[in-house]
Amino acid sequence: MSTSELATSYAALILADDGVDITADKLQTLIKAAGVEGVEPIWASLFAKALDGRDVKDLLLNVGSGGGAAAAPGGGATGGATDATPEAAKEEEKEEEKEESDEDMGFGLFD
Repeated sequence: MSTSELATSYAALILADDGVDITADKLQTLIKAAGVEGVEPIWASLFAKALDGRDVKDLLLNVGSGGGAAAAPGGGATGGATDATPEAAKEEEKEEEKEESDEDMGFGLFD
């Protein structure tokens, strides 16, 4: 991560911690007040647009929670009720989670 990105990230965290809206002008003001030189204004604009309408504290708390559910295999259902039961969905999920390991292939790490 470059110094510009790091300075802008810290400025965004400071604004979020104070409960202030994150804007490009406020980010630039904090970066200049910190005495960080050579940060182009595009970084403040990018960060302000990326964090617009988002709760930064919530983003930090949910870092390891994953991005979203995996797409269901087999095409899309159109609007109606599906015939899949919760038990069937759990079985499909378990099958997808199981991966072939080295032991299944007949060799291991230290063979």
